Amino acid sequence: MADNNDKRETLLLVDDNPTNLQVLRQALKGIDCKMLFAKNGERALSIAAEGHPDLILLDIMMPGIDGFEVCRRLKSDAATVDIPVIFLSALVDTQDKVKGLQLGAVDYVSKPFQPEEVKARVDTHLTIHRLRREVQDQKDQLEHELEVVSEVQRRLLPKQLPEIEGLHLAAHYATSRFAGGDYYDILKLPDNQWGFMVADAEGHSAPAAVLMAMTCSLLHSYNGPPTDPAEVLTYINRTLCKVADPSFVTALYAVFDANQRTLRFARAGHPPPMLYRHEENKSVELTGKGVFPLGIYPYDQIPVHETRLGSGDRLLLYTDGVTERFDMGGNAYGENRLLNGLAADAANNPRLILDGIIEDVHRFADGRPPDDDQALVLGVIE
Repeated sequence: MADNNDKRETLLLVDDNPTNLQVLRQALKGIDCKMLFAKNGERALSIAAEGHPDLILLDIMMPGIDGFEVCRRLKSDAATVDIPVIFLSALVDTQDKVKGLQLGAVDYVSKPFQPEEVKARVDTHLTIHRLRREVQDQKDQLEHELEVVSEVQRRLLPKQLPEIEGLHLAAHYATSRFAGGDYYDILKLPDNQWGFMVADAEGHSAPAAVLMAMTCSLLHSYNGPPTDPAEVLTYINRTLCKVADPSFVTALYAVFDANQRTLRFARAGHPPPMLYRHEENKSVELTGKGVFPLGIYPYDQIPVHETRLGSGDRLLLYTDGVTERFDMGGNAYGENRLLNGLAADAANNPRLILDGIIEDVHRFADGRPPDDDQALVLGVIE
């Protein structure tokens, strides 16, 4: 019965000649590991599938299936593909060595072998295999932690979009990896006003997610109703400069007045809103001066811009992961394509319009994975 508490590495020695197995066993006596033995290819495959050895020393010339076929089957099976194989063979022709390496073996030792050489090569490949396993374990742990961070991060986003008088909403959020730095939020304010925040923390991994969470926390800790876009960004920036220096967060904060159908906004290093004017049948950027991103230096003054919205108008707030989505040739999606997508005929249904934009972005990328996170919030005026 196998000792489940024995954590030593395992070698599988495969040779149809018992004498060769004994010589090989003696040569490897100084290596602290468990040894398994097989006298033919079929038995070797069975032991490998059940025991998952850390290294296989494999003879080529054997009755039944030879070593080349054993190696081919090992490398075609997901359960055994990562087990390193060293060929030990009296075949010394260069073509045989090349064939063995092409089948996936990590090394090839010719018989008769020198015990010191075999021991050194086994020790080397066991070390390489051990390090690869440790790296993979660390990678798996990191990915698990990022998945947890991503789940926590998504809980900071609105669980559902609010119902706003005269404004129909849709949103899209996607990270380029497990956790990202993009953030959007919608706040109910007094007098039938609504606050819209879209922000983008530098990077798109765990540190960016932390900055994103801090931005969210600061927005919700603002003293009083956050109805002044300039004051809101000033407050968040002042605090980030103190507690997260250096940090780099672009942000846009806008206040929509459902009674007056007006939009006031301020931005810090963030792309301007896009607006489709129904009467003009044209999409434009709501350009205007902004300030540099949050978390760098205090602001002297933040410009606030105001525009009136009409029936059928479409308002888009987004992060630059959309416009800076690249195709296989390194070309960016760009603002013009996004403006065209905003003007697409989709019966003024915000969900259909936004889905059309996302589909067009994916079609443009043509299989290239995103390099940055993406957040979009789209509103259509009744």
